[in-house]
Amino acid sequence: MATATQRLAELGIAIPEVVPPVAAYVPAVVTGRYVYTSGQLPMRDGAMIAEGLVGSDVDADVAKDCARQSAINALAAAQSVIGSLDRVTRVVKVVGFVASAPGFTGQPGVINGASELLLEVFGDLGRHARSAVGVAGLPLNAPVEVEMVLEVAD
Repeated sequence: MATATQRLAELGIAIPEVVPPVAAYVPAVVTGRYVYTSGQLPMRDGAMIAEGLVGSDVDADVAKDCARQSAINALAAAQSVIGSLDRVTRVVKVVGFVASAPGFTGQPGVINGASELLLEVFGDLGRHARSAVGVAGLPLNAPVEVEMVLEVAD
């Protein structure tokens, strides 16, 4: 299988600069063989892709794209502390938060945007455990936030 770097190039995905933290935390940390990313929002070119609650202000398909971008931003955070995404040996866990309008229950479909991206980039190494959680609101009125845990080679 192609490396993560090769797959990203094939998919036409450029890993962006790390989105600066909006509070007192760092984008990612390494401990042992694991990288833990902070929650990443759907920022693209310095702006939020969409804002508001999914199911009222934001369509589920747009939110799915937001989850994909949030995962790309999480990969950027991971890359910033490990140097190369080619070091990833396994995507262990993804947690996705969806700012949900009352009655919206499509959180798993929204967070598939992140999960599908990871499968495209890492193949079977991208299969992961996951939580998709509906919440009342997210920072900066983001519709989605994604964090992940990656295992890396020494």
